[in-house]
Amino acid sequence: MAGPRLELDTRSADAIDGRHLRAAAFHEVRLQYVREIALDRVSPAARALVVGSGRGVLPAGLAGLGLKVTGVDPSAAATKLARESVPGVDFVTAPSEELPFPGESFDLVYCADTFEITGDLDGVLGEVARVLRPGGVLVYDTVNRTVPARVVYLGAFQGVPFTRIMPPGRYAAARLRPPGEVRAALAAHGLSGGQVCGFRPASIGRLVSAVLRRRRGLLTDEQVGPLTGFVLDPDGPPVVTYLGWASKAGMERLTDR
Repeated sequence: MAGPRLELDTRSADAIDGRHLRAAAFHEVRLQYVREIALDRVSPAARALVVGSGRGVLPAGLAGLGLKVTGVDPSAAATKLARESVPGVDFVTAPSEELPFPGESFDLVYCADTFEITGDLDGVLGEVARVLRPGGVLVYDTVNRTVPARVVYLGAFQGVPFTRIMPPGRYAAARLRPPGEVRAALAAHGLSGGQVCGFRPASIGRLVSAVLRRRRGLLTDEQVGPLTGFVLDPDGPPVVTYLGWASKAGMERLTDR
């Protein structure tokens, strides 16, 4: 029997949007990392940009932390869905390699669903460095190029029919990014990288169960997040996914403008 239809940035209730499902599952751990790493490095009500904003899950969360948020995404369909569901946030359609904003516009940039998707990491980081104000902070999460990461992202998420949630080609081995590769790319654009932090599901069994139940239509995307229970793993190696941050040379602390 054929599995559910896979369709990114869709409003169809009959399809699985693996991109939105992933954003919902990662949401709380992303916000926890921002609270721990970035908020004390920017001023209250700082301007934040989410690159890879999707349907607006992460921008809504950052706005809830008191930031003035803009979201940018290459998908016009995702932008439209975000505008319909997230008030108080500006959403723009544009590729991450060509951000349509003036230089030094943002205190904080979060790159989500970006480093492992783009074929031009240098282009993305060049644009991030351009739009960050001096002293600004970049936060990102991405996927390591390890054997377990390949099994999960290239196999389970888009190759194995039983667990597939992404269309073929969404991920490729060459676009999975080891921390050292990301750190070197950051440095090439004047961004000083901080220590990375792995994150993982609290229970592999709960993660697999939640994905399978979502595929059968027994859960919504929003219900999946609490069930997967992703947690920061600062003391362990970044086996599959990891978070990181970097700063742009400039003032020690940003002020409102």
